[in-house]
Amino acid sequence: MATLNIVAPGPIAMADFKGKVDPDWCPGCGDFGVLAAVQKALVELQIPNHRVATVSGIGCSSNFPGFINTYGMHTLHGRSLPVASGLKLANHELTVLVTGGDGDGFGIGCGHFVHAMRRNINLTYLVLDNQIYGLTTGQTSPTSRIGMKTKSNPYGNEDAPVNPLTLALSAGATFVARGFSGDQKHLTELIKQAIQHKGFSFLDIFSPCVTYNKDNTFQWFRPRVKKLEDNAEYDATNWVAAMEKATVWGDEIPIGKFYESTDIPSLEETEPVLDAGPLINHELHIPPDVAKKFVEELM
Repeated sequence: MATLNIVAPGPIAMADFKGKVDPDWCPGCGDFGVLAAVQKALVELQIPNHRVATVSGIGCSSNFPGFINTYGMHTLHGRSLPVASGLKLANHELTVLVTGGDGDGFGIGCGHFVHAMRRNINLTYLVLDNQIYGLTTGQTSPTSRIGMKTKSNPYGNEDAPVNPLTLALSAGATFVARGFSGDQKHLTELIKQAIQHKGFSFLDIFSPCVTYNKDNTFQWFRPRVKKLEDNAEYDATNWVAAMEKATVWGDEIPIGKFYESTDIPSLEETEPVLDAGPLINHELHIPPDVAKKFVEELM
């Protein structure tokens, strides 16, 4: 659990979101750019830090809650989304960000990923996708390309990679986007849109691992990534067009907002019990000693 220094009232600045601990990522890691983009997005939206909670699983990118001054929880491998869902339903007035990597989200956590999307719970899920297992020093991940040589596949990966975007579109995510940590201005804007969207927002972020992935580097991505926003004819409300763009990979790799739907209510909007406000403000209706005993059993 990350502790929080609540900042004084007034205009919100980048310094307000600086965590107590400095990031220990490898020098040059793409995750630094994502952290800065998240902090900048919160500042530009003027969301105070005591109204934000950051939840993560396990992995290099999942150390995120410790490096940002918000409420935070560093949970179990692949289990960040159910924990974040419980947090959001307990206090749906919080802005809840979920951070993790491709191994955490598309490997052991893939089942939770699918069900959180179909429920359309109002979370912003940021996957820092480096196409490798970084924390465990360079094994093949669910998004590693076919033929990629890693510590666990020294003769080349035989498995086709997961396509996070087509998976998200198929499972019912109502906001689907892809960013690149090498373009912080564009990434910041995508994060702002994801936070403002009411429903499940999924943002797959290319965040190169400079230590273990020598294939998908910043230099490899830069000439390939093309912004969907540069195409005036692209319609992000068209699910079929989004699916088509999501399958494009090679000399050109689209980034930007692929799809957004505002027609489907979020899970919180369909739960009548939340009409009276956040659950944390509701009267318990059980004796205090019973509630205390229950909490002690959980702890």
